[in-house]
Amino acid sequence: MKTILSVVFLALTTAVSAQQMPYAESVPGGVVVVTLGTASVDSAPPHAEFRDLRVMVVRQQDKWKAVIGLPLKLAPGKYDVTETLADGSKHLYPFHVTAKKYPSQYITLKNKRQVDLTKAELERYYRDVKQINRAKDTWSNVAAPPLRLDLPVRGGWISSAFGLRRFFNKEPRSPHAGIDLAVPVGTPVRAPAAGVVLETQNFFFTGNTIFLDHGQGLITMYCHLSHFDVKPGEHVRRGQVIAESGATGRVTGPHLHWSVILNHALVDPTAFVSHEAMASVPTHRPQPIHTASAGS
Repeated sequence: MKTILSVVFLALTTAVSAQQMPYAESVPGGVVVVTLGTASVDSAPPHAEFRDLRVMVVRQQDKWKAVIGLPLKLAPGKYDVTETLADGSKHLYPFHVTAKKYPSQYITLKNKRQVDLTKAELERYYRDVKQINRAKDTWSNVAAPPLRLDLPVRGGWISSAFGLRRFFNKEPRSPHAGIDLAVPVGTPVRAPAAGVVLETQNFFFTGNTIFLDHGQGLITMYCHLSHFDVKPGEHVRRGQVIAESGATGRVTGPHLHWSVILNHALVDPTAFVSHEAMASVPTHRPQPIHTASAGS
């Protein structure tokens, strides 16, 4: 039985050996790839952790690679990923995180209700956060998770980039932990890779929201949707329509907010998208669609 399982695992990881890794940038909000020990033909992947959270491990050629998401609020400095082998022995692999200055975005909102929350709204937000964190903490043992993602919508333009330091009416807010793709309401939203639907919920800030689980802590999130085309537990294929874009939640115009989560950290989605695909998306406004978001 052990031999059969080893052969199956080797077959599954062959695809990982051939595919490209994410674009690595060891900065807050980036993805870092750390080489671990040697991967023999019949060996199972080691267990690896970063800051007490399990991280993705994939096989590339004859090495195990830890693929780690770095939180936007992570301080620059030296860190370690801990590898635990089957015999219980542990090994530390150091890497260094450098600072990155993201640009600032100032948004003026005449409606003060879009800036300051009431007590009831705050209570709902805290309830939402608990549910969102449960989705972000999902771990499924997929041997070959996708390391290249497609853009979830076709057409449109990038109205807000990842990592923007955001100010609403000059008041600082959390950095923008995703990218905003400005598209009209009703634009098909497609799965960027195969996965399983974790949640389809309506949240205060992000409106109608979908979480997809792609395996080993890689989760994608789609916000402000007008319509769901899938339900929790459903397996979806790459390119399948999962929803339609909208303007639900705390927004002032239609767009899709897309986040990528890796080991609970919100990371730059473009690390997983080919340069060719990103080059095809304008970063300026080709049409008069107002897309400022007060929530995501």
